[in-house]
Amino acid sequence: MEKWRAADRLLKFSSRFASAVNWNNSCKSKQGKYFYSVATTVHRNPLFSSISPDDISYFKTILGERGVVQDALALDAANTDWMGKYRGSSKLLLQPKNTEEVSQILKYCNSRCLAVVPQGGNTGLVGGSVPVFDEVIINVGLMRNILSFDKVIVSGVLVCEAGCILENLISFLDDEGFIMPLDLGAKGSCQIGGNVSTNAGGLRLLRYGSLHGSVLGLEAVLANGTVLDMLGTLRKDNTGYDLKHLFIGSEGSLGIVTKVSILTPPKLSSVNIAFLACEDYTSCQKLLLEAKKKLGGILSAFEFLDSDAMSLVLKHLDGVRNPLPPSIHNFYILIETTGSNETFDKENLEAFLLHSVESGLVANGVLAQDINQASSFWHIREGLPEALMKAGAVYKYDLSLPLEKMYDLVEEMRVQIGPAAKVVAYGHLGDGNLHLNISAPAYDDNILAKIEPFVYEWTSKNRGSISAEHGLGLMKAAKIHYSKSPETVQVMASIKKLLDPNGILNPYKVLPSSLFSQN
Repeated sequence: MEKWRAADRLLKFSSRFASAVNWNNSCKSKQGKYFYSVATTVHRNPLFSSISPDDISYFKTILGERGVVQDALALDAANTDWMGKYRGSSKLLLQPKNTEEVSQILKYCNSRCLAVVPQGGNTGLVGGSVPVFDEVIINVGLMRNILSFDKVIVSGVLVCEAGCILENLISFLDDEGFIMPLDLGAKGSCQIGGNVSTNAGGLRLLRYGSLHGSVLGLEAVLANGTVLDMLGTLRKDNTGYDLKHLFIGSEGSLGIVTKVSILTPPKLSSVNIAFLACEDYTSCQKLLLEAKKKLGGILSAFEFLDSDAMSLVLKHLDGVRNPLPPSIHNFYILIETTGSNETFDKENLEAFLLHSVESGLVANGVLAQDINQASSFWHIREGLPEALMKAGAVYKYDLSLPLEKMYDLVEEMRVQIGPAAKVVAYGHLGDGNLHLNISAPAYDDNILAKIEPFVYEWTSKNRGSISAEHGLGLMKAAKIHYSKSPETVQVMASIKKLLDPNGILNPYKVLPSSLFSQN
């Protein structure tokens, strides 16, 4: 089952940088999209050094010629995020092959006060994995070895390097009879080190929880080159502070994750998928509650999208057909169950669907009859980011909200924006995660002024989080106060200053730059 999902849920990122050009406030790409400007909000730290010929020579002694990249095309790709929204001006990309090389690089950069940005698959959505200015890019993509997999004694503990591509890990585990507890549409490009560093959520969080629960241990390199070996494989270890949690979700601002040990569950044989239509958001909420009651432990995904999202996919993705023709319904729900008894699980899901239709919660629906049909259902949900990119410029917001309030924001945003742009909503309804997207022909400061700070103020007022799973990066670093108290942010800044006193690790990201004085 995992293999067909791996084949069809891969987003194509290979051409993402084709239209990039030099970055400034007024510069457009060939697609008419503006690169994000930080010139008016963030200033380069004057304490940071600039790359010199001596620096280049030193890095070549560590990495050899192959690991020191100054090629313009390669740098252009590494400087630009996959959406074409953020672009830095780094003149140097380093490609270490092991932890020792990462350690030597950071020790040297710290001594020279050279700022660095850790980079994996560069699939982030908040500008966290690309330079803001001229930071040295440290890409861990060559660190892609699976170090061990224990499926007998410790039940599915995988230990691997940070550069392993998520899809490759999924394929490896599938052959071993296990699955990754993490699944993302960007699996063909994203890397496990970046996944851990951003605490990526994805499609399986409802069933398996976040990476704070799945990651048993990790290895990280601090700014001064110190290697922290926390690569435990035990389910229980209550000796002192559990420091690995500092690095899960810290976006490379406290250290560079180089190895990960992660608990992987056994692959179950019974997977069923239903694609349903609801006429109002209240029915979607009630359907989720009923699914949790009646499907219980086999419920593994509960995704939703609205009519604008469906229309966008049908228009911009090749080969996608409406699974519930002929009309477009107001809301769609994708339900996945995963269990060990095919007959029982399918009968259970069918009974749940029948009851949902009879009670009026579901207006129409279909249960996937084979792998191809199930794959087509998932492609609709996971193809949305690609469809949005094809539609033009997109402002993306990843929010956690109380379930009953989630779609209120969508409706109020439509009033706020007016006819200038289209508001598209989808997300992980099962864990209260809304992906709010404002789609427009081109990036426009007037549209942005209507979105921000309105979206953050609304989320804060309703006790939500401005980042459910994408992280803060550059985009939301100065907005953290909408979700965290001043006292909490100050403690975070103290931890940052302790572990990275020179501030070289992914500067300008995660926390407001104003917290770090430039003496």
